[in-house]
Amino acid sequence: MSPAQPSPFLDTALRAAEAAEAVIRRYYQGDYQVELKADQSPVTVADVETERTIRGLILEAFPEHGFYGEETGKVNAEAEYNWLIDPIDGTKSFVRHYPFFSTQIALMRGGELVLGVSNAPLFGERAWAEQGAGAWLDGERIRVSGEQRLERASLSLGNVATLAAQPSRWAALGEIVQTVNRTRGYGDFYHYHLLAAGKIDAVVESDVNILDIAALSVIVREAGGVFTDLEGRPLTLQTTSVLAAASPELHAELLRRLAP
Repeated sequence: MSPAQPSPFLDTALRAAEAAEAVIRRYYQGDYQVELKADQSPVTVADVETERTIRGLILEAFPEHGFYGEETGKVNAEAEYNWLIDPIDGTKSFVRHYPFFSTQIALMRGGELVLGVSNAPLFGERAWAEQGAGAWLDGERIRVSGEQRLERASLSLGNVATLAAQPSRWAALGEIVQTVNRTRGYGDFYHYHLLAAGKIDAVVESDVNILDIAALSVIVREAGGVFTDLEGRPLTLQTTSVLAAASPELHAELLRRLAP
């Protein structure tokens, strides 16, 4: 069972995820305009309205907090507490009407990520975690597998375009793929849910935005996993890559092999 008494922060984040889900479901099969942002990624009125809904709930509860949203930008960025939001992570999936998209809500305190909610309404999974309170998936406590050996590991690859442009690292990834027990590309929120729940053992991505992974990093970490960028560094607002694993030993081996 999930914790009986979530903190005010977690309670607000979960309520915001539920409110966001109502907006998303209303638009999912509807008729809406799709626009392209400067980086050619799509955005819809559903993205914007979902973020405004989350923002309203969070800043009503914590008006002194900062807010950093994918669509509406930053408010009070110098605050000790900052909420990091991607209202629809996976808009390309959303506009094509398949369920690999999610709402990502994270809380950063003084540069450290301390809370995460990952809600995939059409896929039907909601994961959450708070520092020191464990990780949860649909009300059940989850843990990573703890796998330590590369040859027994299941690896999922996400966006790896930047890594593929680095010949030595691309070759190293090829050797890893030949060594692991299984390779898949679950992508987006899903491979992090699987990692936290002990169903796969590692994730590699070289092209992400911190808003895509902030909440997921807390969930994996609270499930007992290791979550850094591809250089082994802790996450910051500038992070653009991921190396996540089910144990320190597996993470260290992947890091050694992928060292630039």
